[in-house]
Amino acid sequence: MAEQLINEFTVNRPIEEAWPLITDLERIAPCLPGAELQEIEGPIYRGVVKVKLGAISSQFKGEAHFVERDDENYRAVIKGAGRDTGGRGNASAEITAQAESLSPTSTRVAVTTDLHITGKVAQFGRGIMGDVSSKLMAQFADNLNEMIDEQGVGASADAEASAPAAAPTAAATDTEVDAAPQVRKIEGPASEPIDLMEVGGSSLVKRAVPALVAILIVFLLLRRRRG
Repeated sequence: MAEQLINEFTVNRPIEEAWPLITDLERIAPCLPGAELQEIEGPIYRGVVKVKLGAISSQFKGEAHFVERDDENYRAVIKGAGRDTGGRGNASAEITAQAESLSPTSTRVAVTTDLHITGKVAQFGRGIMGDVSSKLMAQFADNLNEMIDEQGVGASADAEASAPAAAPTAAATDTEVDAAPQVRKIEGPASEPIDLMEVGGSSLVKRAVPALVAILIVFLLLRRRRG
């Protein structure tokens, strides 16, 4: 199944400050309910989304990378894929984020997601995913702006991580120079599962648990930046 999702959110900062922040995955990952960044390998980011429905808990793994990034025009394109560890389905997406200045103190970010889903997670009616994604985006924006109010914009952790490495010394071997990117584990608090009943409401959850799961996979992939 293929579907396009269109959402937007507002950041309470000028665009010059907002853009580096919203592309700093290590800072904003905790703002998405249920999401947990676990490791970075070169340009690839990997993590999980945890969900629960009553007493039942599930976990979904995903990874993504930038295919295009234009900091001058505040536009980025990301590709990613995720899977339910219980084998109920897979999701892949191409996600385009475009930021624009609303005022000297606020920025709007439009997010277009071209989503492809296979397996049991694709067995739900169209339109449900749009409603759920809007609710999740609103929660994310609220958490992000609350974090900004408490911590300020601050320095970008990803910018520091992506700073050019020092040139190899004469003693460096070819093996060291050509070595594959190392995996950097992200040490942070474990995320709490997102409660599907709270997000979708009891009547919606009965019809659309697979939709909620697919949306969560996509949102995990939503914010990725080069390492």
